Amino acid sequence: MTIQEKIENARKALELIHDYTQEQIDHLVYVSAKTIYDHAKPLAKLAVEETGLGKYEHKIAKNTDTAAVFYDYLKDKKSVGIINEIPGEGIIEVAHPIGVIGAITPATNPTVTPLGNFMHALKGKNALIVSPAPRAEKTTTDTIELIRQALAANGAPKDLIQVVEGATIEKSRELMERCDLVLATGGPGLTKAAYSSGTPAYGVGPGNPPVILDRGFDLDEAAKISLVAVGSDNGILCDGDNLLLYPQESEKELCDALKNVGILVYDEKEDVDKFREVLFHDGKVNADLVGKDAAVIAREAGFAIPDATEVIALKTEGVGKEDVLNKEIMGPIVILKGYDTFEEAVDIAVRNMKESGGIGHTAGLLSNNQEHIRYAGERLPVARLLVNQPTPDAWGPATNGLSPAVSEGCGTWGNNILAGNVDYIHLINVSKIAMPLDVKVPSAEEIFSK
Repeated sequence: MTIQEKIENARKALELIHDYTQEQIDHLVYVSAKTIYDHAKPLAKLAVEETGLGKYEHKIAKNTDTAAVFYDYLKDKKSVGIINEIPGEGIIEVAHPIGVIGAITPATNPTVTPLGNFMHALKGKNALIVSPAPRAEKTTTDTIELIRQALAANGAPKDLIQVVEGATIEKSRELMERCDLVLATGGPGLTKAAYSSGTPAYGVGPGNPPVILDRGFDLDEAAKISLVAVGSDNGILCDGDNLLLYPQESEKELCDALKNVGILVYDEKEDVDKFREVLFHDGKVNADLVGKDAAVIAREAGFAIPDATEVIALKTEGVGKEDVLNKEIMGPIVILKGYDTFEEAVDIAVRNMKESGGIGHTAGLLSNNQEHIRYAGERLPVARLLVNQPTPDAWGPATNGLSPAVSEGCGTWGNNILAGNVDYIHLINVSKIAMPLDVKVPSAEEIFSK
């Protein structure tokens, strides 16, 4: 089936749900989420087998948690017809569907990205066509087929969600040109292609989050948070911790705390050099090691470590472009570097993002100092600063106030139009009915008389 035929089928599906109520739409959002929840394990297994990326157990959790948290967030939101009234301002807000949304999804999240995008799209009475990463086509196709079956079983048109078979760059480009809105989740090249398509687009920049450990924060707790932040799904999350900055005088105590939670620390230059050689080739990340277990990466570097090891820490001295290890590794590896003052740590974090990537995306701060939290928030050029929690929580779980998302915009820092999480509200057009106000209009003389 051609891209144009899929577009036409999507528009026919939209006509069939034109008069659906909020309750009908919300029910379809629910059954779409529930079918992925019900099939979380086989989809996780297929994703790891097909792509070779990530960890089976972690992907199960991603499948179940995304389905649950997204629905819990969306269930009470208005997105159909009149969604808000502000009597004091004489404003009535009305939601209108955008239409057919084209989504380009990555191999790193072949189930949750299509699911999350569809739940947000469907919430606004839109249709979604997914162009999957070729490396993850079967997983994404099976995910979408399950959702299509759930829609049909509830009397709704299956073509509210479709997948591009045999996805190629050319097909993805055509989809982006013919749809009404693009959701592009991937690297800078994909974002640029989306913005160049002539279609309105939400792009997502690359990650590479730095995390600052402040003085006075409990080191054992910092180690536990780091294990989750770095090890989640073998480090393939764009919002996973890649650089941990710590007070220089706490180095020994921090390393002991990291070791106590199972993180292996390498601080000898010769050892770190071996990891650098296998992780990067000619300045580019070694694709063969992306998303692999820590033990697999260690063996490539010449080390035998327990298979159960989840995270490896490497101590370096260089900042930004001084060391290629400061680039996004996409693996269960965290880089350690000490600092003298908190202000220096913030400067290092900013420089590292500017020179090694990740600007605009996410940063982390482990601190009990409110002044430092505000200082960092005012200076770090990121859309999300995660305080005292793992940076992968940037996706918006129930434990923070960020909206659940599978696409995390990086603002103009990361060449994105949105500095925040792509939400259902970004996938509808909201018009305002403006009533006349019975107010006294101030004169120009009154306004400028001071």
